[in-house]
Amino acid sequence: MTYRVGIDIGGTFTDFALLKGEEVILHKNLSTPEDRSLGVMEGLGKLAEKEGLSLAEFLGRCDAIVHGTTVADNTLIEMNGAVTGLITTEGFRDEIEYRRGFKEDIWDVRLAPPKQITPRRRRLTVPERVLHDGQVHKPLDEEALREACRKLRKQGVEAVAISFLFSFVNPAHEKRAKEIVAQELQNAHISVSHEVLPRAPEYDRTSTTIVDAYVGPRVTEYLEKLVRRLHDGGYRNQLMVMQASGGVMTRDYIAGTPIRVLASGPAGGVVGSAHAGSAKGHPDLLCVDMGGTSYDMSLVLNGQAPAEAGWNMHHRYLIGVPMVKVETLGAGGGSICHVSGGQLQVGPKSAGSEPGPICYGRGGTEPTVTDALVMLGILSTDEGFAGGSFRLSRAGVEEAFAAIGREMDTDAETAAFDSWRVVNANMSQGVRRTTAGKGIDPKELVMLAYGGNGPAFAAIQAEDLGIVKVLVPKASPTFSALGTLVADPTIDEERSYFAPATALDLPRMKRLWTELAERAERYFTAAGFPADKVNASYQLNMRYPGQTFALTFEVSGADGRLHDLAFADEGLGERAIALFNERHMAEYNHIREHELPEVTGVRLVSRFATPSPSAATSRAAATAAPRAAKYRRANLGRGFAETPVFLGADLAPGSTVPGPAIVEETFTTIVVYPGWTARVDAAGDYELVKD
Repeated sequence: MTYRVGIDIGGTFTDFALLKGEEVILHKNLSTPEDRSLGVMEGLGKLAEKEGLSLAEFLGRCDAIVHGTTVADNTLIEMNGAVTGLITTEGFRDEIEYRRGFKEDIWDVRLAPPKQITPRRRRLTVPERVLHDGQVHKPLDEEALREACRKLRKQGVEAVAISFLFSFVNPAHEKRAKEIVAQELQNAHISVSHEVLPRAPEYDRTSTTIVDAYVGPRVTEYLEKLVRRLHDGGYRNQLMVMQASGGVMTRDYIAGTPIRVLASGPAGGVVGSAHAGSAKGHPDLLCVDMGGTSYDMSLVLNGQAPAEAGWNMHHRYLIGVPMVKVETLGAGGGSICHVSGGQLQVGPKSAGSEPGPICYGRGGTEPTVTDALVMLGILSTDEGFAGGSFRLSRAGVEEAFAAIGREMDTDAETAAFDSWRVVNANMSQGVRRTTAGKGIDPKELVMLAYGGNGPAFAAIQAEDLGIVKVLVPKASPTFSALGTLVADPTIDEERSYFAPATALDLPRMKRLWTELAERAERYFTAAGFPADKVNASYQLNMRYPGQTFALTFEVSGADGRLHDLAFADEGLGERAIALFNERHMAEYNHIREHELPEVTGVRLVSRFATPSPSAATSRAAATAAPRAAKYRRANLGRGFAETPVFLGADLAPGSTVPGPAIVEETFTTIVVYPGWTARVDAAGDYELVKD
């Protein structure tokens, strides 16, 4: 028997999904913020125990370990990345501070700018200039560059971002600058813009390169440490790492552009959602993931979770690499409930895993959403929590909510219920903003809820939004980890090329696509994936003249292969115009019939299909109506009442649970609110339907 393991590290728990043939085994382990690789190894040890194997035997049987990591996100959130310097073209020192004048909240006059990754003293310029057509207007001043390196060395710089004007057209100056910086600052991590984001606009490219340099040493250090521990433990294959684009790739590929792992954990959940939703006949989904620290929202349309490269703001910095669109709120099980200015607020600050909610009994003193669920009777204190890893306790919880109640002139239970209402309203409002921004009515979607806390709120959120059906996969508590096993090894890269759609330089475009194909082929071959089995989607970036952002669409056949450029013929321009207009209509609901679109770049998404868990494995159907395992005093939105509690292990396919009721799975609790009914489908997954 061989295994495949998916891993996703969250702020509170590290999740594991073990694929054993067609069987999926779930496990949760508390995250270890001081060294997250320790939590990974502890969890793998627990999985080995479940299989009756030593860790070495277990790892020796693992065909693949696929990992989604939050190291880059945590680095930006905590602002503890490498000491980073920027070297740029003379005269463009302060561009990163201008930020296009962008402000996340235009009405907040007190909103401070984001903390600077590269303060002005570490932003240095050198004389050089490449023109928009690639011609060298001013040669690179190498002595000035060496002097800049000496200044950065005195400031203790650990990473350097290099971003010159129009390097994406002619990278000669950046390539030489990288060589010189490597000589002068031998231990520094170096990020160059033509490798990180080889396209315009200039601010996007510079911002992305700076963030890549800032998080790069932390990401590579963590992955190297984890790989070393895995190999010492007996693992002999390559570690595959989840990317923000929704694909996975080897650690060696990620090391070239570490920023690709930013937001990779949430991307795994969206990819898993698209897979599960399509298998169940629901290609249009609102995906909601409520974990211990955050609440993530995303949309799957037509069974796809497309990665978009463009205006991706993460932690107040622009990231231009392809990313699955995920909106995040500070609303998770660990979000702290507090009173500010006479108002009850929940989050965004989180108790995390250390010390965690009060009910964890690990030293937490501030009440959280999880504590509120304990107070409301939604979460049990009778049995082991998170698969028996520990037990929840009410000790200290009631006192904490009583303190909030005194500030709000109410009692502890009402304070807990009000906290439940506030966090639910925050999440529902976040969904409305996300769907409205896309011009989508949530009533037209099916909600797919996952994460340890998602199913506890899903149905009541759906009711607020007018959604009448909710899917809760049995694997929902570790769904992002399972999603990494669904994701295919993928390389998604682009090159800049500017031309009117009717005046394309086909030989040049073919050279750029061939360059991307050869690069993909090298990495896939090194990872052991045969290049002739790699699916290649050749794409174009296009826009109308004057538009800031381009739209991306495929121009090759659906079953393209690397180096197959037969589609790039004399009719490509006309086909591209028709495809672009179709894409523009779908995105913006209008086209400019009398304007000629222009190409701004070529893109290649290459993917190797790997086996993935089945989303529709059937089990024996129920032969009788399920019986409640117990009753518990709980408040499901209509006051406290004795509420039936069902155990997920007792519910066979075909089982129906009318609300109000609570279903306890090993790692999550599904709340069937009044007016809803839960049904177990053939795969053992839950479908909640509004009566």
